[in-house]
Amino acid sequence: MKEGLAVGAVALPFLLGAAAAPPDDQGREVFRFEDPAIVEASGLVVQDGLFLTTNDSGDTGRVFAVDPDTGRTAGVTTWASQPEDVEALAPAGAGEVWVGDIGDNLEERQSIRVTRVPVGAVDREASGTSYELVFPGPARDAETLLSQPGTGRLFVASKEIFGAALFAAPGELSPDHPNRLRRIGPTLTFATDGAFFPDGRHLVVRNYQQAVVYTFPGLEQVGSLALPDQRQGEAIAVSSDARVFVTSEGRHQAVLEVRLPPTLRERMTSPSEQPEANTSTPAPKPRRELPEQAAQPGRDPWQWALGAGLFLVAVLVLVLAVRPSARHPRR
Repeated sequence: MKEGLAVGAVALPFLLGAAAAPPDDQGREVFRFEDPAIVEASGLVVQDGLFLTTNDSGDTGRVFAVDPDTGRTAGVTTWASQPEDVEALAPAGAGEVWVGDIGDNLEERQSIRVTRVPVGAVDREASGTSYELVFPGPARDAETLLSQPGTGRLFVASKEIFGAALFAAPGELSPDHPNRLRRIGPTLTFATDGAFFPDGRHLVVRNYQQAVVYTFPGLEQVGSLALPDQRQGEAIAVSSDARVFVTSEGRHQAVLEVRLPPTLRERMTSPSEQPEANTSTPAPKPRRELPEQAAQPGRDPWQWALGAGLFLVAVLVLVLAVRPSARHPRR
């Protein structure tokens, strides 16, 4: 039975990605990670001329700063010896990055943690400043951490088949007590990473084979694209000039630049999407709070149908995995 569960767990992410169309662009290889210690790149940030990444759960708490010209590690920040389940990175300003210890495969953690640590082309040990985050309602698995340009506010996207959503952290985090997350709206099923665009009005969320661009804060879908074929692509980053990069778990994996379809770019820059703050009225406006939606999100019919189909496939995989062989009956 355990073998069947393992098979189902491994197969499910790829079955979810199977609904995406074949990618029009397999991506342009920028470089490959040369450091053999980078084996499960689960987060990606581009800043200060470096590509920052961190291994998935199982490693010590390390952030690798990689030179894109050579693919070699220019510096490593060791910030913790035994983190729970590191899954994501997000920009934190020049010389710093947010590390998301937010994974919870069994959905049993009472809280998750984010830590702000220094990074750069030097090896260092730094404990950083940690903040505890708590989801509303039950525990949730998550692999996506985002920070909004300008405000620096943090957001977490849950990794779920049903009810996947984006949650906002408080505008000001307290290191002394838990910070309650607030649900903003639904996002891509089984999200593995995400990032804001430099304008702060759009964000992208990916899963294993596709990515979706949303408006912010409305979370209206602008467009989607199928991502390049990779071993187990989990990470995505957006640079300061709005270029999109993805990478995968595995040793010596490539970092690829992915071009957004022209029609998607056009929709992102259309006048109808200009925020209210850009009107000609010079008077200051009250601070606009993020929308809050009900705890139980509505889902599109196709998502429910896809989820039901995937559930049936997973059940079939489990049945076949535990069914005794006809040629070798049990004794």
